[in-house]
Amino acid sequence: MKLGSRREGFSNKLGFVLAAAGSAVGLGNIWRFPYLSAKYGGGIFLLTYLILVLSFGYALLISEIGIGRMTRRGPIGAFRKLCAHHKSFLGSVRIGGWINALVPMIIIPYYVVIGGWVTRYVVALACNPVSGFHKDVLATVEGKSMPASAAYFQNFITSWQESLIYFLIFLIITAIVVACGVKKGIEQFNKVLMPMLVILILGICIYCMFLPNAGAGFKYYLMPDISKFSYMTVVAAMGQLFFSLSLAMGIMVTYGVYMRREDDLISNVNQVEVFDTGISFLAGMMIIPAVVVFGGEKAAENAGPGLIFVTMPQVFASFPAGRFFGTLFFILVLFAAATSAVSMLETNVHTVCQELGLSRKLSLAYCLLEILIIGTITVLGYSVLSHVHPLSFIEKYQSFDILDSLDFISNSVLMPIGAIFTTVLIVAVIGLERFTREIKNGKKWYRQYLYQLCMCVIVIPCLLVVLLNAVGILK
Repeated sequence: MKLGSRREGFSNKLGFVLAAAGSAVGLGNIWRFPYLSAKYGGGIFLLTYLILVLSFGYALLISEIGIGRMTRRGPIGAFRKLCAHHKSFLGSVRIGGWINALVPMIIIPYYVVIGGWVTRYVVALACNPVSGFHKDVLATVEGKSMPASAAYFQNFITSWQESLIYFLIFLIITAIVVACGVKKGIEQFNKVLMPMLVILILGICIYCMFLPNAGAGFKYYLMPDISKFSYMTVVAAMGQLFFSLSLAMGIMVTYGVYMRREDDLISNVNQVEVFDTGISFLAGMMIIPAVVVFGGEKAAENAGPGLIFVTMPQVFASFPAGRFFGTLFFILVLFAAATSAVSMLETNVHTVCQELGLSRKLSLAYCLLEILIIGTITVLGYSVLSHVHPLSFIEKYQSFDILDSLDFISNSVLMPIGAIFTTVLIVAVIGLERFTREIKNGKKWYRQYLYQLCMCVIVIPCLLVVLLNAVGILK
């Protein structure tokens, strides 16, 4: 049975919402959102993000799901079908389907590598005294003295054997869920993990609320400071939307295929939007106040991408019951990483199945082989292949390792381009009025005019700003 058949799909509205939310809720929410929020001023970044998610992000999210439900095809097939009768320039828009399908194929190998890192940290926090990660404990790596938490992370990722083992563990878990299918695998997986994730994140948020001097951290996170606003606040918030809502990855197009025609698309998307934004907000509540209490605003602003693997272990080592809550925290991050990895692998399997006409099992095998090859190369990029810098021909990105390069190509270049093609497809190829009727399907849509305004006026200029900033044209 192929994925596109009528028997494949979610059993009910809850199944779709939890699966789509599970796709959206991932490392982008738990890891990337907090460190960007801390870096770009806390409250002012949060306010900017909320405005954009209700306009720019919402427009792209409902567009992608609508395309999937309308065509009953994945990204490549959907673009091909909708552009079939256009022989002019508009016919070339079909390339957008290939771009949307290519993105998750580039992302998932290195995403599984990071998922392996998270898996290792669950074991580390559960089995080792948390005092070993305290900020005052130092270690020496290659003759350089550094905090023990930074040394632990450095030693782990440069030990390719250990890193490869955890990469394979995370990959096997992801593969098993996808192999079970849409209803028995993805839907049931998310029905269990998403409520557990919410319970864990709420528990750790409550814990952080009672930390000494937590008020300063919450003020930094929740109170907008206009003096910290810059155009980069907007650029960073727009870039984060792609991660948080799984946009321009073909994922939401694929999940739209599994929606029944009679399902209320508007209501479902609203719930996914609220769920995903709520998790991002709570992730910030969970992490930023704790980091501010731990080391002040400067510690939060300077934590950067190392927030989870270097700074957070130090935070938990400094607080009461740190080992227990640190272990829970990394279990939470593991759940979030797993739900997103499952959705990306499912999207890739769906694409291979539809485009090559293969069985689901054989398509899954091909996708796993691709992940295994590129993921192994990524793991080795921190040890035997550490001298390889794929983007060394670009001065700005000369130092990027293999993982950083894959992340830049997929997220900073291909995703904005793919979203531009999606916007052109709806506005110029399908027609905005026709697509609006497809989304409404006889239902009331209170944000209809906001959606049309965004698609016609806001989305493409915003995407161009993100793209131009990424390639260094905007400084």
